[in-house]
Amino acid sequence: MDKINKKTLSGKETDIRHPEIGVIHGPNLDMLGKREPEIYGKETLEDINNLLKSRAEELGVHLTCFQSNYEGGLVEKIHEAYEKKWDGLIINPGAYTHTSVAIRDALLILSVPIIEVHLSNVHKRDDFRHRSLISDVAAGQIIGFKSMGYEMALSALAKMVSRS
Repeated sequence: MDKINKKTLSGKETDIRHPEIGVIHGPNLDMLGKREPEIYGKETLEDINNLLKSRAEELGVHLTCFQSNYEGGLVEKIHEAYEKKWDGLIINPGAYTHTSVAIRDALLILSVPIIEVHLSNVHKRDDFRHRSLISDVAAGQIIGFKSMGYEMALSALAKMVSRS
């Protein structure tokens, strides 16, 4: 939890807690900028994370970014999100979107808003990509906007968690 002390107009100090938002990137997203740039764009994962961290500062939220090519690593990070009481989660499970009951079950542990993001429009691609095991667990999906989808998700989550 990211807390800062801030003086109020009366001169008293008070603790202000910044909402904690996590971003979990699934398999192959570490290859962004190299793998099929015509589909996923030319930005790297580092570019996207840096953009998100900058935007998070503007929005007054604390951001944690994580990527793994391993299903178990993603599940463990979701468990950590629960233990650390994150206020919201952005997840791009990559190919696990269509196959991982384990990730879906882990997400069910969370009682915070979850936004599923995909860089490409999965509905314009292979039929097997049209079904998400995550979508009914998420508050919403953002697909097809490349890196801008992550920004949209962060803006939406920041608003959602600041109201709670």
